[in-house]
Amino acid sequence: MRQLNTYIDHTILKAEATSTDVKALCKEARDNQFYAVCVNSCYVALCKEELSGSDVAIASVIGFPLGAAHTEAKAAETKIAVAEGAGEIDMVLAIGAMKEGRTDYVLEDIKAVVDSAGRGGAIVKVILETCLLTTEEIVDACLLAKEAGAAFVKTSTGFSTAGATAEHIRLMKQTVGDTMQIKASGGIRDTAKALEMIEAGADRIGASASIAICADDNSK
Repeated sequence: MRQLNTYIDHTILKAEATSTDVKALCKEARDNQFYAVCVNSCYVALCKEELSGSDVAIASVIGFPLGAAHTEAKAAETKIAVAEGAGEIDMVLAIGAMKEGRTDYVLEDIKAVVDSAGRGGAIVKVILETCLLTTEEIVDACLLAKEAGAAFVKTSTGFSTAGATAEHIRLMKQTVGDTMQIKASGGIRDTAKALEMIEAGADRIGASASIAICADDNSK
């Protein structure tokens, strides 16, 4: 298995996060060689400055955390984030539309972000918010994300009623196979939980407790 640090999207998304906090996040990502940082779109340009010369990728959340922004707003936010340095876009699914079976809307919502990101060479992860979806809805959302051209499906925002579970990771992996990657996020705060997610099929781990997660990594 790869070393744990190479799975990590080191994350800060809380409303009270400051520029100083984001700079500290970037320093930690550099020092620990995490795969990426994940921030709100207003901090992408700052991350680009702070991570200049490093291999750490920059991910920006879009339509966060509810997924209920207008599709055009999601596409526009994506365009700005990519222009300012994001190579990865973590967009929130149109959860309400998914719940009421408006799959055409959900598909076009994801496509709009995928297209906007793709014009700047960025990839898209679709945050499903699995705790709010039924098993059938998770499967359908994965298939819609695949059809729309997204690179990843992701479990959670970390801002809803629950986070990642191994059960949901396995379901997502079973649905998309090797055609997409899977990101586990929400409630992952220690090595054991991170390893559980990876063993279930996760390719990436989104976490704010990244240093603690990697502290007991025996794969080094």
